[in-house]
Formats: sequence, structure tokens, C-alpha cells
Amino acid sequence: MRGTLTASQKQIAVFIACTCVASQLSAQQSPQAVEKAHVTILVRPYLPTSMPPVRLQNSSRLHDLIRGGKLYLMVQDAIALAIENDLDLEVNRYGPLRAEWDLKRAEAGGPLRGVSAVNSLTNQAVSGQGVVGSEVSAGLASSSGGGGGGSTSGTFQQLGPITPNLDADFQNSTLYEHITSPQSNLTVSQTPALVNTQHIFNSFVQQGLITGGFIQIAANESYLKQNAPTDILNPSVAPVVQIYVRHQLLQGFGVAVNRRFITVAEKNIGGARETFRSQLLNTVANVLNLYWALVAADDERRVRQNAVEAAQKFLDDTKKQISLGAVARSDIYRPESDLSTRRQELAIAQVSVEQQESALKNVLSRNGTEDPLVDAMNIVPLDHVQVPAEEELPGLRDLLARALSKRPDVALAKLSDETQEILALGTRNTLLPTLQGTYQTWNAGQAGTPVPGQGALPYFNGGLGNALGQVFRRNFYNQREALSFNIPLWNRQAQADDAIDQLQLRQGDLVERRNMNAIVVAISNQMTALRQARSRYRQAVDSRTLQEQLLEKEEQMFSFGTAQPSDVVAARASLLTAQLTELQAITAYGNAKVALDQVLGETLETNHVSLDEALQGRVSRESKLPAK
Repeated sequence: MRGTLTASQKQIAVFIACTCVASQLSAQQSPQAVEKAHVTILVRPYLPTSMPPVRLQNSSRLHDLIRGGKLYLMVQDAIALAIENDLDLEVNRYGPLRAEWDLKRAEAGGPLRGVSAVNSLTNQAVSGQGVVGSEVSAGLASSSGGGGGGSTSGTFQQLGPITPNLDADFQNSTLYEHITSPQSNLTVSQTPALVNTQHIFNSFVQQGLITGGFIQIAANESYLKQNAPTDILNPSVAPVVQIYVRHQLLQGFGVAVNRRFITVAEKNIGGARETFRSQLLNTVANVLNLYWALVAADDERRVRQNAVEAAQKFLDDTKKQISLGAVARSDIYRPESDLSTRRQELAIAQVSVEQQESALKNVLSRNGTEDPLVDAMNIVPLDHVQVPAEEELPGLRDLLARALSKRPDVALAKLSDETQEILALGTRNTLLPTLQGTYQTWNAGQAGTPVPGQGALPYFNGGLGNALGQVFRRNFYNQREALSFNIPLWNRQAQADDAIDQLQLRQGDLVERRNMNAIVVAISNQMTALRQARSRYRQAVDSRTLQEQLLEKEEQMFSFGTAQPSDVVAARASLLTAQLTELQAITAYGNAKVALDQVLGETLETNHVSLDEALQGRVSRESKLPAK
């Protein structure tokens, strides 16, 4: 599309695009942030979070730097535009946010994400209440209820103990039922059909303990009315208040073991920042290479434009010499051929500039060349690579120390090792036997309407208030302690898991050493490459200077009639080659400098890039067009 636009069409497209988006580009959207609903705290935990939509607009900086359909760009402005508009960076900005919410998830405890733990308390027939309760109390029946809800569970794998749910959980189940049961034996119920009208209110609060257990406080209230003549309290109520504690004493015991996923999530927040810093470092290095490549292409176009102009001037001079009879008419073919060649090379150089512009636009804009404003503009680079006279580099040992303290991949490797060691605590803990202690205490009460002539004790006469009084006076106190012990013989599974983890840790140590050796080699290679690039640049400058002097001599000899046009054309070709070699040497030096900063992890520091600003997607540095 771009190649088919005329100059006037480009100007019209720029004007239309500026008119349509100027108001939108005046300010960026707010940075990504996950927000909870702005309602009362009682409702807030049960409403979904919200966050702004993805940012697809370019920053206003891009619009501010365009004048007359051209983007005037300094290298610092190119970096700022990439930080604000590059989509790869925008994707990675969600990493630290995700890590923060992963920490919130870990702080809630429970098993791995995607599988929820279920807290439950089983409802049972209250001992002594009604016909069935009397049978239970006498040991003639079981208290296990036949009816009840079922639950499904997912299949998952998690090495080491599961952290208890650390968010307090409140549950309530309310049951209303009307049940008619045939009675084959009339001795107890004295009715062929036992009709029960019942409701049960069962509530409990459970809180997990980071040490490896949980505590549960439950309250149960059961109301029963039935048609059995033998039920001496009818209707009746039977409340129960219970405290239940269960704790692991060997496997699954300890704060370090049960908190390991929280600790890992805390470290992963730093890891997410380092991951973003790594992406930011690579993005800045990529922008620098693209910028210097565009500078090189633009300089090559300028050199080839000068070569075309020089070839045209030489052709005109040759024609004058022919008209004066100083040279033969056949000598015109060599200058004409040279001019045709230079024009072809200039056209190729122009295409190369457009290709480099397109590559750079892709990282400076969120929508690339789909935006007519971006597609129609030309980039005018304002900076050039500066090659110092001397290269002052510290020793390899000093550079290695700097790299180890600044490279994000080194920091991420260290965090990974620490994370694996923390997770290995859970695997090692499974080597221990299971020893579980439980403590349970509950108080019961019962009251109701006595049936005349059945001999009910006056103590139980009353309603719910009387029954609750019995509970809180602890008239019917119960207590139970239990220890449960389990040890797998041979314990091969747990030992194998622990051995696998330890082997992986040792492998990680070796990989870390190997990576450090690779860093040393990379730093050494980049130091050598930088020194060689500077040396080649100096040689190229000397060669270009010599070729300029030679061309000047050939042109003087041609003007005096002592040199042939072919000699001047050859000298011009040699000078052009020397000029292009110098440009290549400058670009190679710039790329080598970028590569050395990258391998040292100093790209951001060298180019004055703030990590916090990059995370926000806004650069505070103001961009201004150069004064004319």
C-alpha cells in the first residue's frame, strides 16, 4: 500500500489521521490495576474484581514528534516510544500483577489452584431425642444418617502436605423434613407408621492453622415432632455446641512446611519484576539495534545520493571535455554506465531505508502500519553512533562481578534455586509418619413438651431457652481425645520423591555453574568484538581519507588531460566502497556496544531507563523536537 501512495495522498492521510486521533492521543489510559468492587466490606469479597481494558492506543509522544509527515527521532525518544507502545512489554506488564494475586491465593491456603477443599460436619440423630434417638442411646441403632449430600472432587497431584484453608469458613445447613416410616415392631414406637416432622439448623465456623491443623466451632439445633405415644417429650428441641480441634503432629506439622507456597509466591513477585526487566532489557537493546540499522541505511542512502550527484557531475564534465576535443567520444560510455549503476544502487538503498523504518515502526507503535498516520510518516533519525578515541574497559573479573549483580537471568536463576529448596521442604516432610491428634468437646441439652402420663422429668420441661440453658451450664458435658498413627512400611514412595528433589537441586547447581561459565565467555567475546569494531572503524576512516585524496588527484589529472575517465570512475568506486565500509564499521561498533551492555545487564542503566516507569508504561522524560 505504501508504495502506491503519492506525496499528496500521504499528506492527506496524515491530516485525516491527526484530526481523528489527536484528542485520543493527548493522554494515556491509566495503568493496569486490579480493583475490588467499591462496596461495603461485607459484600466486597463476593463480587468479581475489575480492571481497565487493554491499552491499544499509541502514547501522545508519537504524535508530538511528527512534523510534516516525518517523525523526528532521537535515540532516547525511540526508547521512550518503545517502552510506552511495544506490545511485548505490555503483555509482560501483567506478570507482576499476576504474581501479586498468586500471593493472595497462596495466603488463603488450601490445595493447589483449581481444586477447592471442602469443610464438612456430619449431621447425626441426637442421642435421646425421639424414637430413633432413644434407640441410638440404647445402642440399638446407628447414628449414621442414610441421606445426605454427595460431593465431587478433582484429581490432582501435589507433593508434600496441603496447607490448611487459612480463610475462616462459615457454613450453614438447614433441613426441613416430613418422613413416614413403617414400624414392623410396635414395642418401641407403638404405632405402625412413625411420622416425623423435623427441622435441623446446623452451623459451624472453621479456621485453619498455619502450624498444620484446624479448629471448628459448631452449633446444632434439632426440632422433632412425631406421632409415637412412647415419645415422652413431644415436640422437643435438642441443641448441641461443639468445639473440634485436629492437628498434625509429625507429617504436615510446622509453619515452614505449611507456609512454603506463600513464601514461594512472595519470591515470585520479585521474580515477575525480574522477568519484566529481562523483557525490557531485550526490548531496549532491540530498539537500539533497529535505530542504528536505520541510521546506517539512511547514511548509506545519503552516500549513494552523493555518489549519483558526483557521477552526474562527472558525466557533464566528460561531455564538456568531449566537446572541447580533449577526450574521445567513446569515453562517454563509462561515465554513463557508472551513473546508471549508482542510480540503481540508490533505489535499492531507498528500499532498505523503508524496510528499516517499517521494522522500527512495529516496536514504536501498538498498531504498526495499520495506522495511516504511522504508515505514511518517514522517520528522520537525529543521533549517530559516537566512537571514542580510546576504549576504556575494566578487567574481565570486574565485568563478571557487574554482570552477576545486574543480569536479570542471574537473579531469576537464584530465585529458582531458592524456590526449589523451599518446595523440597514439603517433599522431605512426607518422609515422616502421620500422627494426628484430635480434641473434641461438646455440650448438649434437651427440652420439650411432656406427654401426660409418660413420666417425663420436670427438668426437661420447656422450650429452646431451657435446652440452651443446659448447654451453657454444661449439664451434659462431653469430651473426647484421640491419636491416630500411620506409618508406611519401607516408605519407598516418599524416599523416592525426596531423592528426586535432591537430584534436581544438584542438577540446578551444575546448571548454574555452567551458565556462569557461559557468561564469562560471552563477556570476553563481546569485549573482543567491541575492541575489534573500534579498530576496524579507525582503519576504515584512514582508508576513506586515502581514497578521497586519490580521487582528488585523479580528478586533477583528468582536468589537465593526463587521466582517462575510466581512472576517475574507478577512483570514485573505490571511494564509495571505502565510505560504505566506514558506515558498516560504525554500525558494527554500535551493535557491539549494545551487545556488551546487554551481556553485562547494564542496558537500562546505560540508557537511563527506569524500571518503575516502564512498569507503568509511561516515561516522564519530555520529548521535544530539535530547534531549527
